[in-house]
Amino acid sequence: MKAKAQAAMLLVVLVALCSFEVPKGWYKAGSNPDRYEIGIDLGAGINGTNAATIRSEGARVRGFGTLVQNLKPGNFAGKRLRMSGYIKTTDVAGWGGFWLRIDGQKPSDPYVFDNMSNRKLKGNNDWVKCEIVVDVPKKATNIAYGALLSGTGQLWFDDLSFEVVDESVSATIPYPKENAPQNQPTNLSFEY
Repeated sequence: MKAKAQAAMLLVVLVALCSFEVPKGWYKAGSNPDRYEIGIDLGAGINGTNAATIRSEGARVRGFGTLVQNLKPGNFAGKRLRMSGYIKTTDVAGWGGFWLRIDGQKPSDPYVFDNMSNRKLKGNNDWVKCEIVVDVPKKATNIAYGALLSGTGQLWFDDLSFEVVDESVSATIPYPKENAPQNQPTNLSFEY
């Protein structure tokens, strides 16, 4: 019985040493966040500083884990916003990347959502600069953002920044601008 108690104590100590602390102002989320260790990895950053990390637990993981922060639109409302930072990956079997969502009145119906699914990171990548560029509607109520890991592996991210850019910087995900409503149905036979 004493050996079992010692083994259990050793397991608790190892888990505590291998666990990451969630950074202040951030929170864990995702479709399966309990299958990921998410938090600060001391000294693992791009310049030897701290970095945030998401690491899968186990050989098979379904769903994704993310580290999230929310921001009031403030000075970004009505402007084009670029979020940029650096990501590093190891043994990512699924994919990873940054994500950014612009909420309106209902978060379940966002104005804009880009999770880098059209430019996802897989496998092993040394620090690579990634960015998301979106237009923030004037009526935006929240900007939610972070990094995500889907499947197994580990992702680090560091050195995030936000800046207003002009129209010469292309949006990273195409989304249609709304056209003014018409008085009558138009081109129902789909001619040029």
